[in-house]
Amino acid sequence: MRSYDAVVIGAGQVGESLAIEFARAGLQTVLVDDAEHGGTCTCCGSSKAMLASANVARLARRAAHFGIETGSVEVDFSKVQLRRLSVMDGLRTQAVQALEDTAGLIVLKGEAQFQKAESLVVRETGDDPVELQAARIFINTGARPALPDLPGLSDVPYLTSSSAMDLEQLPDDLLVLGGSYLGVELGQMFRRFGSRVSIIERQSQLLPREDRDIAAAVAENLREDGVGVFLETEAIGAATDSGGGVKVKARTPFGERALTGSHLLIVAGHEPNTRGLNLGAAGIDVDDRGYIKVNERLETSARGVYALGAVNGGPAFAHVAYDDFRVVRANVLDNGHATITRLTCPYTAFLDPQLGRIGLTETQAREQGRQVKVAKLPMNRVARAVELNESGGLMKVIVDSGTQRILGAAVLGVDSREIIAIFQIAMMADMPYTALRDSMFAHPTLVGSLDNLFAALHH
Repeated sequence: MRSYDAVVIGAGQVGESLAIEFARAGLQTVLVDDAEHGGTCTCCGSSKAMLASANVARLARRAAHFGIETGSVEVDFSKVQLRRLSVMDGLRTQAVQALEDTAGLIVLKGEAQFQKAESLVVRETGDDPVELQAARIFINTGARPALPDLPGLSDVPYLTSSSAMDLEQLPDDLLVLGGSYLGVELGQMFRRFGSRVSIIERQSQLLPREDRDIAAAVAENLREDGVGVFLETEAIGAATDSGGGVKVKARTPFGERALTGSHLLIVAGHEPNTRGLNLGAAGIDVDDRGYIKVNERLETSARGVYALGAVNGGPAFAHVAYDDFRVVRANVLDNGHATITRLTCPYTAFLDPQLGRIGLTETQAREQGRQVKVAKLPMNRVARAVELNESGGLMKVIVDSGTQRILGAAVLGVDSREIIAIFQIAMMADMPYTALRDSMFAHPTLVGSLDNLFAALHH
């Protein structure tokens, strides 16, 4: 039994950074991972690298709108993949170098399993098991794509958000099962590469967590790209067709129908990577979905054991994982009293145009019984967006009628993530919306349109 000050399980998202911080602070630290360093986060990096290529393809095709003649635009998918691999190799090289340069940090490649709350056994690849004991253990194993209970799915070839990144050839006709943020992102991406794409969503709108007007604008943008959007369409079976493709049997408002494609992409949410950890032996409680329960300090039900990132069931965003990292670092290394903050958690769906969101939706605010004022501004009334020929989408803000505070906002438009940051700062500072309305911003900028947005407020 080897004793250490800290053991970090899982290198993805923030595991590497946390282990490095502990080791640099003088703690005897072990990082355990059963994948390549940074492996849990590679899907995010891979998809963003490919999305960048897809958006360049779209811009090149629209060059004539700016008076630029480019001729025919062709996508070389093999080169897109080479660029993605180059980006990911660069990130991995940096991560591995940082680990190797950290004195006193031990890295074990293998699977970890709890024996008790303070002890683990690690089965290293090709070596005998290693027993570890530590005063503090940090679980950062992330989440993996979940699969729906769909009859016939096990008998057909299918892709997940992870495996789709490794395709060697562009799909001719892609069926995307699930209209979530990730399903919409990937569907639009493959369409811009040249695939025919159909998105199948059982709810009455895409992005079920968003307000209907925002979801409808997203669907309109996708249809303009040539993406087929099938709403209120529930997949009830899958099979291979005679041509070697995939056939999805679906129930629609107009009866059953069959949708066929060359490839099937499953986007059905995620599930926690806790399999094999033997959490019960450590007395670590999980919720009904299998995610590890934590308090506001990210402590689990087992003394000395913490859970960070997607494995604890919080919003599955990298920036949330880094906020978890902030909390743990402050409390463990600086003896602080930091807690997680979720009230102003922003996020961006990397569609094109992007969807930036923060706080409550209008639907959520009204369900809570709040008296609200709502303002909308189409992007075609934002001068900077028109100049960039990016006039699709809209801005929307929800304000408390009594306190005049911003409760939430959604921006579907170019550089929406930057505009959302302005709303976030105002919310963090507890400023009334009038502070933004009456501010002087540079012109022409996207933020400079906020006065016009707030001028449209009504009950």
